Amino acid sequence: MTTCNADATGKKGDERKAFMKECLSAKPALAAAPSQQTKMKTCNADAAGKKGDERKAFMKSCLSAAK
Repeated sequence: MTTCNADATGKKGDERKAFMKECLSAKPALAAAPSQQTKMKTCNADAAGKKGDERKAFMKSCLSAAK
């Protein structure tokens, strides 16, 4: 909603209504990318048996690779 409102600045009346309807009904393009919270949850589950430096290195590579 906030993205659509920001993109609709400068549009008025029917033009704005049509734009907002289209924008709000569109599927989010970035839905395929996992959120930071999802990455943390997955990486934490995968790192369950690791400790210390091994876990630290694993988490670093896991979180940066999951972009």
